[in-house]
Amino acid sequence: MSERRQASLLALPAMAVFVLFSVVPLLSVARYATWRWSGTSEPVGVGAANLMRLLRDDALWQSLGTTVTFALIAMPTFLALSLVIALAIEGLRVERFVKALLFAPGLVTVGGSAIAWYLLYNPDFGVLVELTGWRLPWTTQPAAALAYVIAFTLWQQTGYGVLMVSAALKGVPREVKEAARIDGAHEREVRRFIVVPLLRPTLAFLTIVGTVLALQSYTAVYLLTRGGPFGSTRVLGYYVYETAFENFELGYGAALTLFALLVTLVVAVLQARVLVERSKRGARA
Repeated sequence: MSERRQASLLALPAMAVFVLFSVVPLLSVARYATWRWSGTSEPVGVGAANLMRLLRDDALWQSLGTTVTFALIAMPTFLALSLVIALAIEGLRVERFVKALLFAPGLVTVGGSAIAWYLLYNPDFGVLVELTGWRLPWTTQPAAALAYVIAFTLWQQTGYGVLMVSAALKGVPREVKEAARIDGAHEREVRRFIVVPLLRPTLAFLTIVGTVLALQSYTAVYLLTRGGPFGSTRVLGYYVYETAFENFELGYGAALTLFALLVTLVVAVLQARVLVERSKRGARA
């Protein structure tokens, strides 16, 4: 048996799982997108009507704008926190303890974390208002609500980013840093001109993964704000849920799902290309 055939046979189980749990559901969603269907009535074929409806759906474009705003605020903050914290604790005795402490929120289910945050920061009966009298206006002010969801997301995910950057730091050759110090470079210059450039692949990975997760930010919004107040936190993922399972428009919800998938793929591909080009220019320099 040739090596190529043997490799194909070994890949068959993974391919079967991929087709069963990814390709088949995607084809089903594409089929539902051509229906007008509430889930309880008989589906009616409408062709491309649901896809055409996307173009004139103001709520869709508003939710997309909210999602982009969420990503533009959360992603740079996530990367900055991951890099700064990892650099700050590198080599300290408490490094492992700090990393474990930061990573702990990611081990708790999102549902449990959301309940804890709701009980802590609810402006009517939360622990914070009971102890300090300070009310966070996230239930009434749109900007505060979006900041609240972003803070929750960062609290959950920053530990992962710190671990990734910290692992990459361990791979930076000590000889390169020592040579720079011998040449008279200060510690800040070593980190800025040597360490950080060597972390670009890790930061690129975190950027792509974090952006995709931001575009699909649904769970935190669903559990904390339900898209409110006044639709200010209705991200694209939550709008899909709201349309399909609260308004019972499963056909149009499927069309929205395809739209969300397309947006995510386009952003991920463009971002990957930009980062690859930057890496090539940095290598040439």
